[in-house]
Amino acid sequence: VQLQASGGGLVQAGGFLRLSCAASGRTFSRSAIGWFRQAPGKEREFVATIRWSGGTTYYADSVKGRLTVSRDNAKNTVYLQMNSLKPEDTAVYHCAASTQFTVVPGDYFYWGQGTQVTVSS
Repeated sequence: VQLQASGGGLVQAGGFLRLSCAASGRTFSRSAIGWFRQAPGKEREFVATIRWSGGTTYYADSVKGRLTVSRDNAKNTVYLQMNSLKPEDTAVYHCAASTQFTVVPGDYFYWGQGTQVTVSS
């Protein structure tokens, strides 16, 4: 499974960005796509996840109501729409694939390269 994340950038607080994660490879190995983020000096943090089949989603409490994860089966792409961004959202965002619908980073075996999101105050 190969994952390609894109869409990061610099935005002011209150602004928005849409991240994309293009997936290819064995579909059974990517039953769920998760988004994680890691800020400097901090551990990797779960953000959101979506089941590839059915589209069930789950979010970290810190992003509920502001971030929305969705997928386009035809394009094999998962999106993370980020609204009302805050400076504390600044991090490198990674997408990852798992055979499980889970929030645990260790359960994700395929990771894309990160994309930097910087939110200025």
